Amino acid sequence: MLPVSLIFTSGVASGVNSYAVVLVLGLLGRFGHVAAIPQVLERPSVLAAAAVLYIGQFVVGKIPMLDSVWDVVHTAVRPVVGGAIGVVMAQQAHANSAVTIAAAALGGGTALASHVVKTGMRVGVNASPEPFSNIAASLLEDLGVAGLVSFAVFHPVASAAVAAVVLAVGIAVFALLASRIRRGWRRHRDARSGRRSSGGRLAGVPSPPAPAAGDL
Repeated sequence: MLPVSLIFTSGVASGVNSYAVVLVLGLLGRFGHVAAIPQVLERPSVLAAAAVLYIGQFVVGKIPMLDSVWDVVHTAVRPVVGGAIGVVMAQQAHANSAVTIAAAALGGGTALASHVVKTGMRVGVNASPEPFSNIAASLLEDLGVAGLVSFAVFHPVASAAVAAVVLAVGIAVFALLASRIRRGWRRHRDARSGRRSSGGRLAGVPSPPAPAAGDL
């Protein structure tokens, strides 16, 4: 039977930190002997690569602005990882080609959605002048992904409900923040246009009078 709930939750979590998802699933499968986790995720080479990349994510995610660059670069990575997890889980369940494609679309689509939300949220966090908000946000993401994926392995339906609620709230907050960011950029642009229309004259200095026709 296809683990739809686990694929959905893994996809949502992959959009936030795909390397942590692979690492947690692989460790639980290798040492927890969970049958639902594909054996390919338990390979030492996969675990080692996921661990190294996760360390990079852990460090970069706490550096203002650099974290947003990392997110942009991973726009093409996180949905692919989410879709790949869906594929290997479908293959583990001996699903046919159509179901495997649907699993890839579910994992990749939810990963893309949560990635967009996470990236937008980080842009808002970077507006704060102090670095502690970035550190707190990154730690919350790390703990949230590890906890949600671990919960999903043993309680897939309940975790999928939690992931759906978190994703829906995140999309709503992102839409609200995007609207405010657009208004802020619009005010900034209007202010710059107003300064340019003044012709660059200093405040309080009158313009020289135009010469009379007889003076020409």
